[in-house]
Amino acid sequence: MNGSATHLMTERLSHPTLWGPHLAFVVLCAVMFCSGATLAPSVAHAKRIIVKDRQGHTIGQENRGLPWRRVPAHSILLKDLNSGRVLYEHEPGKRLSPASLTKIMSALVILEQGSMDDLVTVSPAAARAPKTHLRLKAGQVFRLKALLKAMLIVSANDACLAAVEHVGGDEAQFVTLMNAKAAALGLADTHFSNGCGFDGPDHYSTAEDLAVLSVVALEQPTFRELVREERATIMPVNGTRAYVLRTTNRLLGRIPGVEGVKTGFTSKAGRCLIAKVSQNGRDLLLVILNSRRRWNTATSLINYGLRTSGSLQ
Repeated sequence: MNGSATHLMTERLSHPTLWGPHLAFVVLCAVMFCSGATLAPSVAHAKRIIVKDRQGHTIGQENRGLPWRRVPAHSILLKDLNSGRVLYEHEPGKRLSPASLTKIMSALVILEQGSMDDLVTVSPAAARAPKTHLRLKAGQVFRLKALLKAMLIVSANDACLAAVEHVGGDEAQFVTLMNAKAAALGLADTHFSNGCGFDGPDHYSTAEDLAVLSVVALEQPTFRELVREERATIMPVNGTRAYVLRTTNRLLGRIPGVEGVKTGFTSKAGRCLIAKVSQNGRDLLLVILNSRRRWNTATSLINYGLRTSGSLQ
């Protein structure tokens, strides 16, 4: 009951001549007001609105299924894509280095701005790109799709930089395209300073923004096809050497329904992962940033998410 209602009721009760119909009216209004105040939480509870503790962790009876006392990553977001419900989160809006998760945006811009049959010549700068790399040689010529495979499946920085330079004209212009796309998608806490995911003070994103980006990228058939591949081979059109690509995503082929998406690692960003899982009509998206135990953490969260999303159906 608010202050004005309390004052009114007190004033009526302090004057006996005003009792009777007025008192009945005030009591009726107070009852209706209190009932209305409790209605919204009841409906919210019936709909299982997510409750969060002060640290931002999803809490509830189901949370007992997670095997840790201390959150094993700097940032986590686990979403049920069918309902949009957040199943678990920890600091999802914290700006962090995304490492090679950056290549999701790079791939999206390449798919939108380039042609997969384009012929791309590896530049000396691309050939010098630091690890992870395939040791491509300057002057080798690849189809753009082959380079896209390499950057998504094995996170090759030389393939990434060659593709970025080709589509953007140079890396700086390509980064401008990346940031324009981030702005168009409403990724307010994301900014890129390079095309492949190297650490920098102006290179950051959040689990929330990366989740949105991943959903958009997965709408692209070529992207969706490549991020679920465990193994592939590429070859330059002007050479005979075959490069074997083995996925960096250990969840592929080990957990049923895993469909990608991307791994990342730098000394500053730590071990990062975005995973998409579809199982028995349930679709989950998991983002983990800076975790020392990336695979164990991901497995626990995926199992938890499948149980939780199933119980909410």
